[in-house]
Amino acid sequence: MSKLQIPNFDLQPDHIVEQLRSLLKSNQAEITMLCEQEQPSWQNFIAPIEMLDNTLSQFFSPLSHLNSVCNTDALREAYNGCLPLLSEYSTDLGQSKPLLASYQKIKDSPEFSHLSIAQQKVIDNALRDFTLSGIDLPAEKQFRYKTISARISELITNFEENILDSDNAWQKQITDVTKLQGIPAHRIQLAQEAAQAKSNDGYLLTLDFPCYYDVVTFANSAALREELYQAYTTRASDQSALFAQYDNQPIINELLALREEKSKLLGYANYAELSLVCKMADTPAQVDNFLNTLIKKVKEPAKQDLEQLESFAGCELQPWDTSYYSEKLRQERYAISQEEIKPYFPVNHVLEALFTISNKLFSIHLKDITDTLRPAQTWHKDVRFYEIYDANDTLIGGIYMDFFARENKRGGAWMNDVIGRFKQANGEIQLPIAFLTYNFAPATADKSALLTHDDVVTLFHEFGHCLQHLLTQIDYLDVSGINGVAWDAVEFPSQFMEAWCWQPESLRLLSSHVDTGESLPTSMVEKLVAAKNFQAGLFLLRQLEFALFDITLYSQYKPQKDYVQQTLNTIRQHVAVIQPPQYNRFQNSFSHIFAGGYGAGYYSYLWAELLARDAFSAFKGDIFNAELGQRFKETVLGLGGSLAPEVVFEKFMDRAPDSESLLGYYGL
Repeated sequence: MSKLQIPNFDLQPDHIVEQLRSLLKSNQAEITMLCEQEQPSWQNFIAPIEMLDNTLSQFFSPLSHLNSVCNTDALREAYNGCLPLLSEYSTDLGQSKPLLASYQKIKDSPEFSHLSIAQQKVIDNALRDFTLSGIDLPAEKQFRYKTISARISELITNFEENILDSDNAWQKQITDVTKLQGIPAHRIQLAQEAAQAKSNDGYLLTLDFPCYYDVVTFANSAALREELYQAYTTRASDQSALFAQYDNQPIINELLALREEKSKLLGYANYAELSLVCKMADTPAQVDNFLNTLIKKVKEPAKQDLEQLESFAGCELQPWDTSYYSEKLRQERYAISQEEIKPYFPVNHVLEALFTISNKLFSIHLKDITDTLRPAQTWHKDVRFYEIYDANDTLIGGIYMDFFARENKRGGAWMNDVIGRFKQANGEIQLPIAFLTYNFAPATADKSALLTHDDVVTLFHEFGHCLQHLLTQIDYLDVSGINGVAWDAVEFPSQFMEAWCWQPESLRLLSSHVDTGESLPTSMVEKLVAAKNFQAGLFLLRQLEFALFDITLYSQYKPQKDYVQQTLNTIRQHVAVIQPPQYNRFQNSFSHIFAGGYGAGYYSYLWAELLARDAFSAFKGDIFNAELGQRFKETVLGLGGSLAPEVVFEKFMDRAPDSESLLGYYGL
């Protein structure tokens, strides 16, 4: 019987680097012996390597996660000490000719044709990755490749640390509550509690996103909105004396140069070409055409959105005004606001409703077993742990949920895999476990934690990633769950799940007023759904700006000091309908493309959204269709990286994607 291997988070930072060094040495010795076999096979070669990879992953995942969610000097030092060891280990394996020869022998053997499609995909991916690791390079270029890889790993970590340190460095104390007019009462109370926690008077504003969002969206004071906007958009840059020591621009410049050099070492014209090797899109030109085609269709609606907003405001808007007046216009046009509906979305009820919807679609149910865990099996009092069961009440996985923003926790929302599913040598299935992390506004002293509808969408989005990780039916680690999935299809399940946040039937399930328990009234549901595409042109155009900036940055790289800013300015002139102030350095905290794996791949959100919106169209008229849900579970969620995404999509829809589905979803 399979069971969960719950990680230990009671780490001893002082010993981690030496423990890792010992583990890597042991792994390398084992791999050397495996490569000495005359007739390598899946059973005597690849299966043991999977076990070694699994052991390493389980060792490092808790440290990596803790470094993001409860950062301390000791954890940071241990984490940073591990990175060069891991980089060297990975590169050495990627450039190991004996290892390559063993994989190639299996590929060329009669056994290969008898392996499953998933097993064949593991081998094909490995052979591709050897080439991408520089195995065909001469010795001196292999050494340079290894040096570049180690330095990139270090720079990525420094990039994230600078953002976190910038966030922690800035705060604003306000003693006059009238300066907070318009800001929701719960945010004012949280600001007061934050001040009290630091033995300060009045109210404390910070740069954690829920606080920033509430100020720029609701504060009546334009000066206060501008102050928060300027602080937020100059994080990790030299545009603020407070943040100058954390300036990410030198890191960005070095990252771009190293990624360009690495790409050319491998025979690619630029990093964009290298990045696309493992994606659905074939060339940077194809991505560029995809984005510019959408820009032509979206820019005019975006201009109209801005004109309507400025007409409503009665003035030309600055970037720190758009969220404020957008919310005001939403209230006037649809008589509904995020704050008005927020009491209907207490986090605990929304979570239970999410589980109910998942049960209706995928026949799974979740059980909270947090209180049975030992203290070492979690990292914060707010974290919850759930076991996941299928329709036969069989345990299939586990999930950690960490909902609320706090100091020393990286901003944003994400899913990470802790443990992947695969069949071990004894035939037992190792069950998958996921980390699900958010930065929602926490409860106040006298009020439950409440979600905006935007928060609800974020909850569903990240849970969609979890579903692909947890419901996989693939038994091989490298292609189970999210592993091996083309990067521009990774967002498919997450954006698919978002659709249930906009359906009247699911909205009634999701809502329960914090005081009365009543569901969102029909009139408010209708207003919320009617407002779904409010300012959709501006939203989509902003995403297109980010994506075009990213692919252009990496496909047209020039080693100039001001290359990044010049590229961004050019893209904005081409795409944006509202220009930010000169001090804006949003790129210095654009973790997705510099530290988060989306370099030359930010277009993936829109690429995958096309798949997601098209797939959801199958549920029109019956959003809880269990038969369709089961089919989605068996294909998109179940097949992991064992098949190409376009093949998986066609297995679900029985046709190729409809390219018009994305704009149609937004009413454009």
